[in-house]
Amino acid sequence: MELDRYDRQILEILQTDGRISNQELADRIGLSPSPCLRRVRALEEAGLIVGYRALLDAKALGLSLTALIQISMDQHTPERFATFETAVAEIPEVMECLLITGQAADYQLKVAVKDLDAYQELLLKRITGIPGVSGVHSSFVLRRVVDKTAFAVGAAG
Repeated sequence: MELDRYDRQILEILQTDGRISNQELADRIGLSPSPCLRRVRALEEAGLIVGYRALLDAKALGLSLTALIQISMDQHTPERFATFETAVAEIPEVMECLLITGQAADYQLKVAVKDLDAYQELLLKRITGIPGVSGVHSSFVLRRVVDKTAFAVGAAG
């Protein structure tokens, strides 16, 4: 899909305010409501907009510890990776799972837990028990310096 300036403006605004009304969105980008809504629907149908969600405050929910876990696998086979990915997708504390390269590890997980005790429980009873996990290296987040959810739409394409 070829994006014009209106599409890019719609994407930028919706990333920061997904609850904006169509009328307000149309006003902000300089279109009437009908064509604005058609563009939003087209962006959704094209798969550029994949959903709308609320962003929650982890600390307010009692999840004060964020850890990055690098996972090494014993075998590099599609079956082993699929088993790991299926298992890790079912762990609610896992916020992100990335298959990575350029490191000694194969995966990087971002997890959010209550405290070190909860982290130990997660690591020892759930993550290291996944078939194929042969190594684990943990780092703890001290402070979030940049924490974005919005892509730089104007820089794309």
